[in-house]
Amino acid sequence: MTELGRLVASGRDGDIYECGPGLVVRRARSGRSVEREARTMTYAREHGYPVPEIHDVRAGGTELVMERVDGPMMMDAMAKQPWRIPAYARELADLHDRLHAIPAPDWLPDIDGGDRLVHLDLHPMNVMMSANGPIVIDWTNASRGMPLTDVALTIVLLTCPDMPGSRLVNVAASLPRAFIARAFAARYRGRALDERLGWCAPLKAFDPNMSEREQAACVRLGVRARARAAR
Repeated sequence: MTELGRLVASGRDGDIYECGPGLVVRRARSGRSVEREARTMTYAREHGYPVPEIHDVRAGGTELVMERVDGPMMMDAMAKQPWRIPAYARELADLHDRLHAIPAPDWLPDIDGGDRLVHLDLHPMNVMMSANGPIVIDWTNASRGMPLTDVALTIVLLTCPDMPGSRLVNVAASLPRAFIARAFAARYRGRALDERLGWCAPLKAFDPNMSEREQAACVRLGVRARARAAR
């Protein structure tokens, strides 16, 4: 077994390590199994969706060995080229639409009675801008569901999370995120989206990985969305 190398990246749920030429290992910090994540990524790739190639699942199903993707995250690319935010937002919407054209396999959990493959964490920090185009990573939450549920959760994740640092840092960071969220939502705007936001945002408030301030922001977003949907 190839030993883990340098830590490449960390998220709320897991860590990515170097693992030989052109490979990385994703390991959930909780030690949970990543076998379903690997199976989902393989399924999406077989349907022509841009995901890293899976090479192995090892360590009793707790480590996922996959293709290394070089390039910036879409969020970082937006920060360096803010004038291109509308174009990146359209690209993000295209990734959603391409994904939701794929029927979900029966072995994925059902989130809301839908029948499409949904990522449920498809935002600019989970899109790598490789030389060959955007690549979607972190398939931990993938499920069977409705496309607008996936879209609504992306808006929640762009709108509600905190950035590390002071309240002033968060206010400053929220402005470009709000612009990205509006540009992304433009393709889906309407009562149906507000209804989905009103359903999704309060549920996200129960995510144990979110802070109390983030949870409160989710609740407020849900209240506003329900009010718009009721007009």
